[in-house]
Amino acid sequence: MSDINNKELEELAGRVADARAFLHIDEKTVELAKLDAQAAEPTFWNDATRASAVSKQASNLRVTIDEYDEAVSSLENARAALELADEDESFAEEYAATVAQLRAQLDALEIESWFSGEFDSGDAILTVNPGQGGLEAQDWTEMLYRMYTRYADSKGWKVTVLDVVPGEGIGLDRATIQIEGRNVYGMLRSEIGVHRLVRISPTDVKARRQTTFASVEVLPVLDDDIEVDLNPADVRVDVYRSSGPGGQCVNTTDSAVRLTHEPTGIVVTCQNEKSQLHNKEAAFRVLRARLYELEQQKRQQEIDALRGERRDNSFGSQIRNYVLYPYQLVKDLRSGVETGNVDAVLGGDLEEFVIGYHKWNVSQ
Repeated sequence: MSDINNKELEELAGRVADARAFLHIDEKTVELAKLDAQAAEPTFWNDATRASAVSKQASNLRVTIDEYDEAVSSLENARAALELADEDESFAEEYAATVAQLRAQLDALEIESWFSGEFDSGDAILTVNPGQGGLEAQDWTEMLYRMYTRYADSKGWKVTVLDVVPGEGIGLDRATIQIEGRNVYGMLRSEIGVHRLVRISPTDVKARRQTTFASVEVLPVLDDDIEVDLNPADVRVDVYRSSGPGGQCVNTTDSAVRLTHEPTGIVVTCQNEKSQLHNKEAAFRVLRARLYELEQQKRQQEIDALRGERRDNSFGSQIRNYVLYPYQLVKDLRSGVETGNVDAVLGGDLEEFVIGYHKWNVSQ
């Protein structure tokens, strides 16, 4: 085969070596061995919470190491196919296919390296709130809520609804969900900010064009060992009856929980579970995350590491535009990624925008 193919393999071998370095594969291998040793201890499951955290951490490390090993294997297979192709040209197709597979694997490993923050590999709490636009904003909130749940489903992530409050007449007054999976918080940091919708109003009898806003907040789910200044005595707990869309009762008991952190005024509600205890536990998870974020803001006045730059939930502050009329376009104002297939994006096809944001972010 030509020198071009040999140079191609040299370039790919260099990327594999780089991946070993920037993913810290050697360090991860040592760390995984230590976690596996802990898991083998007879008393490991005596503390179920800690055991679950260790198991999850080990699983994430194992996935990364396995993906790197697969790339190494693909490189070896490509070399073998190239040698065989010198004697039999029929192996040229196998070589090309293996190289294409290896490039895709290396691209995925490079994306993995972007999520090295303290909470990036973990789960997230995502909240959508309506902004300017009245009833239209409530409808837009529901559309975004549906978009994110479908995106999470497409990624194989687990979605738990924590709090969904129906709007007056249409849409949602707010929606909070917990999303569990690999690199969820790291990935969804791309969505933090104001989202702007332009369309013909479905509620306007004159069918006029309407501009609507909603904001998206993404917080990490904190491990129990993360210290947060939260005194239970500072929290007022109210219970009330859960309600679903149209005012229909989810159940007939006072299972919904509202937490008010009196020193800061932060209010958190949760009504998804039928158990008041489970709702209370979920609400405290959200409260801890918001208080942690508040502590970070105090330490970093200009840079908010968890939520990003704060902007008003109104015109001129959006991170992404969704235009349904007079033309079809979704455009991210940071990365420049855009598409005319608005229906696909609103249906959960967000990967191009999520990856595009992180490519833009690492280049800054």
